[in-house]
Amino acid sequence: MKSSSMTYWEQIVEKPKHFIQQIIEEDIKSGKHGGKVVTRFPPEPNGYLHVGHAKSIILNFGMAKQYNGVCHLRFDDTNPMKEEMEFVESIKNDVKWLGYDWGDKLFHASDYYDQLYDFAIVLIKKGLAYVDSTSIDEMRDQRGTLTKPGVESRDRNRSIEENLDLFTRMKAGEFEDGKYVLRAKIDMTSGNLNMRDPTIYRIRHAHHQMTGDKWCIYPMYDYAHSLSDAIENITHSLCTLEFQDHRPLYDWCIEHCNPPGKPQQIEFSRLNLSHTITSKRKLKMLVDDKHVDGWDDPRMPTLVGLRRRGIPPAALHQFCDMIGITRSDSVINMSVLEECVRNELNQHAPRAMAVLNPIKVVIENYPEDKVEILNVAAHPNDPQLGSREIHFSREIFIEADDFMIDAPKDFHRLTVGKEVRLHSAYIIKCEKVITDPTTGNIIELRCSYDPATLGKNPEGRKVKGVIHWLSIKHAKTATVRLYDRLFNTENPGAEEDFTPFLNPNSLQTVEKCFIEPSLTNAKPEDRFQFMRLGYFCLDRHSSSTELVFNRIVNLRDSWTAKA
Repeated sequence: MKSSSMTYWEQIVEKPKHFIQQIIEEDIKSGKHGGKVVTRFPPEPNGYLHVGHAKSIILNFGMAKQYNGVCHLRFDDTNPMKEEMEFVESIKNDVKWLGYDWGDKLFHASDYYDQLYDFAIVLIKKGLAYVDSTSIDEMRDQRGTLTKPGVESRDRNRSIEENLDLFTRMKAGEFEDGKYVLRAKIDMTSGNLNMRDPTIYRIRHAHHQMTGDKWCIYPMYDYAHSLSDAIENITHSLCTLEFQDHRPLYDWCIEHCNPPGKPQQIEFSRLNLSHTITSKRKLKMLVDDKHVDGWDDPRMPTLVGLRRRGIPPAALHQFCDMIGITRSDSVINMSVLEECVRNELNQHAPRAMAVLNPIKVVIENYPEDKVEILNVAAHPNDPQLGSREIHFSREIFIEADDFMIDAPKDFHRLTVGKEVRLHSAYIIKCEKVITDPTTGNIIELRCSYDPATLGKNPEGRKVKGVIHWLSIKHAKTATVRLYDRLFNTENPGAEEDFTPFLNPNSLQTVEKCFIEPSLTNAKPEDRFQFMRLGYFCLDRHSSSTELVFNRIVNLRDSWTAKA
């Protein structure tokens, strides 16, 4: 068994090498790229990152670290209509949260706009690019299908001089949006639709968050992405499988523009997670239609949402390590991620007691004015986490679910005439139930305790049940949000209208529950195991006067049993 003190990277090198590691090691051995490894994580700053991006971040930064290379953080900011600095800063925070530092290797595709423009001029002069006036709808019709070749544009055979003149005037801002585009001149009969004269520049009179109003023409993603990789001398361009059909265009741009670097694009399977969606467009619909409370709603698969939920970044590392790197797409069940979260939190989360649905217990033979302060370990297996003080008194709260009047034989909690142990305290016995004469609802339980049982089990006494509790006079109040999976079905994104599959019980709020006093010292994003209830995180928007705890995950997987 691996030691818990081993780092993630110490553990991963023990595993069989996945295909990307094999490629990198062969390249190092052969001296390709001078034996260097330079990767990059290249998000578009047009939205918040989601759990699928975590796999790419961990892979790109991880391969660089494992092979003594470097990983760049580059924003492929080619569409000023959809990009914002808010997303740039959020992405930086997400990468840091996962434990990575790009150092001085922070770049933007917009850093290379002058070079990308010069490369476009090179293509025009080679007769490999032309300015086209075809409308978007016409271009779509002329593109053809997988079984029908495309139709050449009427502008495809413009002279080099005319193309240079028009492209220069496009850059100068002479034309309105949509008047012209610059297209690569490749092959309108290609079996790969991406090679049928793709657009590489378009007119956009829009303010760019990095370059301001300097440019009114902007490169298309595929063109800018490949050449930005080459300019930065990326050695291994790792991307998900949906870019496999784009690789010929990636290679074509590098071949004909002849930039300094010669990166190799390698595709791997994306992270598809059950019971959620990772389409940016559909996630935006959830936010805009107020099905969730913003991008950082703890039910969202965004990294800001997972962080607010309380998911530890170490659990995401463990999860990505567990599912591995392959070339085959598949859907990973949410329970796999949840189990990684449990494994991490079970080792590191301090314990505490909270009562969400209280019922009052009066211990009749305990002195009315007596209060005991019990010193209890913060974690059963980690002395370094120290201890905490809990108070014991005559009146306590227990969970209503921990008592039954007519209990079955396998009910090992509290019932009339039977005993149960209060965690870290005494054994008590229920003597009497007080009910409301009108409603019949239980008001309180009258119990007795055995003073000889504090923290020990006397010989001959068999008590199977252990329940948590709180001293009423010392308990503090808090709000608890019980989060669950956002969708009831495994693949909600398969349908355009995914809203019928939303889980109506994905959020239940307990406005006033009771917590032990030590929890009032918690800081936002601190995580705890509420004993017997699950793992919880103090919400990042909590204050000292209004504590809000989010349930991260249950103690056990309840969805597998449902299925």
